[in-house]
Amino acid sequence: MRDAVIVDAVRTPIARGKPGGAYHQVHPVDLHAYVLRALAERNHLDPSDIDDVIGGTVAQVGEQSTNATRLAVLAAGFPESVPGVTVDRQCGSSQQALGFAAQGVIAGAYDIVIASGAESMSRVPIGSSALVGGVRADVGGPAVARRYPGGLIPQGVSAELIARRWGLSRTELDEFSATSHQRAAEAWKLGHFDAQITAVNDLATDETIRPGTDTAVLAGLRPAFADPRWTERFGDIDWKVTAGNSSPVNDGAAGLLVTTGEIARRHGWRPRARIHTVAVTGDDPVMMLTGIIPATAKVLAKAGLGIGDIDAFEVNEAFASVVLAWQAETGADLGRVNVDGGAIAIGHPLGASGARLATTLLGVLERTGGRYGLQTMCEAGGTANASIIERL
Repeated sequence: MRDAVIVDAVRTPIARGKPGGAYHQVHPVDLHAYVLRALAERNHLDPSDIDDVIGGTVAQVGEQSTNATRLAVLAAGFPESVPGVTVDRQCGSSQQALGFAAQGVIAGAYDIVIASGAESMSRVPIGSSALVGGVRADVGGPAVARRYPGGLIPQGVSAELIARRWGLSRTELDEFSATSHQRAAEAWKLGHFDAQITAVNDLATDETIRPGTDTAVLAGLRPAFADPRWTERFGDIDWKVTAGNSSPVNDGAAGLLVTTGEIARRHGWRPRARIHTVAVTGDDPVMMLTGIIPATAKVLAKAGLGIGDIDAFEVNEAFASVVLAWQAETGADLGRVNVDGGAIAIGHPLGASGARLATTLLGVLERTGGRYGLQTMCEAGGTANASIIERL
């Protein structure tokens, strides 16, 4: 049976996703192309050998529309014979791209494939794809409205409901967030990310890391999502979710080179990790961000592993409450979770984040000598991806 291995993983430093951010003048197609070229150049790969490029992007509108991954292939200078496809599993888009890449390689549909993702939130703001003439479209339609008569809600409100359900305090959320910044700053200082990075516009580090962040600073921030509408619907909410214990908006790209172990050796590449098991699941679309809990249980069951078998976790820090609720349910050791910082500090460029997490996870396993790594990502609409990789 064929396997699927990761030969290389690379990402850009993550920039602020607002005007004035380091990549605001970079077209998202060009941003994506940086990591595609880097993977080819770093591995002396003839791009004509690539069977497909599967890329994740969330806001597939404007400059990120019209199959932006295929356009990134062309922008990278790859032969016109190399195809590309853009997938949307919301925040898990490039993690899903990696899953599709592994499935294609194992099935024999691909020999060599790139799984990647890119998002320019400074040029294509979050929510843009739901707008028609500047007005939010009825994205769910009448059938969804009948099933969920109260309507779906913003993710920040979902994060508040999670904090309430799991009894998480504002102090706990802020302490977790401060740790994310401290770990990310230390990881850069110690060179943990150096081998993973391809430079864009000379940006030397992730732009939203704040090394001086502590709980005192975070405690001064106002709740970001407090609104009487949600109190009327859900009852009393002790509003705790702030910009400081949530992920920022960002620009960035990341990608992984995937093939079989046999083909890797034929090309003189060293397989760095095996894509062991992948899973995806759905959950309550109102709570929305809790899908990582059943997704983790599902991927562990498929892999025949327990939570204690996992040496390193990457759990996307969309909000601090999401990770802490996941930890409470899974019993995972927080000392093994996001050890080089998470999205609250590093950033969350939506479609690129799954590939960024995989790149970070691979680096952690190699540095620490761990065998198994698990990453999971909550996604809009109540879905979640979970993947396990095995260091080789």
